[in-house]
Amino acid sequence: MIPKHKKTTQNKLTKRLRRNVGRAIEDYKMIQDGDKVMVCLSGGKDSYTMLDILLSLQRHAPINFELIAVNLDQKQPGFPEHVLPDYLAALGIKYHIITEDTYSIVKRVIPEGKTTCGLCSRLRRGILYKFAEEHKVTKIALGHNRDDIIETLFLNMFFGGKLKAMPPKLKSDDGKHIVIRPLAYCSEADIERYTNLQTFPIIPCNLCGSQENLQRQELKTMLRAWQKRFPGRIENIFASIRNVAPSHLADTGLYDFHDFSSHQAYQDELVAKENPRDAFDGINILNV
Repeated sequence: MIPKHKKTTQNKLTKRLRRNVGRAIEDYKMIQDGDKVMVCLSGGKDSYTMLDILLSLQRHAPINFELIAVNLDQKQPGFPEHVLPDYLAALGIKYHIITEDTYSIVKRVIPEGKTTCGLCSRLRRGILYKFAEEHKVTKIALGHNRDDIIETLFLNMFFGGKLKAMPPKLKSDDGKHIVIRPLAYCSEADIERYTNLQTFPIIPCNLCGSQENLQRQELKTMLRAWQKRFPGRIENIFASIRNVAPSHLADTGLYDFHDFSSHQAYQDELVAKENPRDAFDGINILNV
């Protein structure tokens, strides 16, 4: 039997995650009535949590949307092929396992010691987009959390010279697909705690040792040190990418520094407008 104090903590954590996912869905209109949402599963803590929360919201939402779980088996050595099918079958959710040996392609094309992330992600994205198109998927859900978004922001600044992160909602370059990140408002710490309270069959992540992963780990360490020394800093960083002032940056493509006559028109665009409440905007859904 679960101790009362532990159960209370678990309930608060679950409600916070559901509330944050619900807010993200509402703020970015991620899911609408009639959507067919492809939930991409890797076997890690984030994707399991995302599926679990979306299933809970689906049961209580006053709109109808379909969830389909999809895993891409890239034939990496040691990948336990039975884990996800067994878990998803027991869950009773519709699922597909896509098998594509991208691992061999990457190892053959990329020289030893060079980063494999770029090619690997392009191959993976192409396969998932193709599946989504063939199965008439309207939304592709990825399990990136708030920390992933912030880490990507700093990766692009430090190593790419770009002020760019991961958007909570994205249209693919060809305009055919919409990618959503329902965990965009959820902290990695909350997801880790939630995972520890569940019985998810976590598949270990065997890091490929690529430069990008090493850089991301260094940034993760840096951000955690900041948060420990200055509590609330991570929240403020995330808030800043939702509160951008182009006129106080230096990108002439975002703001016309040459012609200030357009300044008032730009300011008018920033005026907040009332948006109608949709199915995910309400405490009755988020506190289930």
